[in-house]
Amino acid sequence: MKKRLAISICVSFVLWYIMLNPLMGLQEFFWQSMALSSITLFLMAYCWGEMKFELTFKQVGLGILLAAVLWGIFWTGDKLSSLMFDFADSQVDSIYSMGEKMPKWAITIQLLVLTGPAEELFWRGYVQKQLSTIFKPFVGFLITLGVYTLIHVWSLNFMLVMAAMVAGAVWGFLYYLKPSWLPALIISHALWDATVFSIFPY
Repeated sequence: MKKRLAISICVSFVLWYIMLNPLMGLQEFFWQSMALSSITLFLMAYCWGEMKFELTFKQVGLGILLAAVLWGIFWTGDKLSSLMFDFADSQVDSIYSMGEKMPKWAITIQLLVLTGPAEELFWRGYVQKQLSTIFKPFVGFLITLGVYTLIHVWSLNFMLVMAAMVAGAVWGFLYYLKPSWLPALIISHALWDATVFSIFPY
């Protein structure tokens, strides 16, 4: 179990390095790279983890609410960061410019049905779950948050790293409190991703 977990985390570092690092020159193909990375994360979570959860109307409603609250948090953070940091707007713009040739409808579908669910199944449903059994649950949350934040460092974009840390902290802490909320977290991750990147961007 530990060996597979370590391999999966190392693979995520490599995938995010290839996808995000400007030195790789793949920003134009960001969404294609993200799709392949998401499929890889899903397969590792599916093959090495346990995907047992129940999707209910309560979970769907909770997921929608969490996505809305998270969007509000980031909207506020976007306005504050613009006032605090001169580089904030340009870094946020550079995030949106990645893979800009991809149609918005395609980005929306990808985020809703692939990337959002795959990331949540992997990071919370597999990595944090396994780390919480190896260590104490709160330690598992902290380690997962640290790794989830660090893989975004390859982007060399402070705003993206901070966004990953805040979102990862919200989803990870809620999973720590209520592991049974995983379906709601999957929905919130997918909806938030699609809203931020293509429906109601900042």
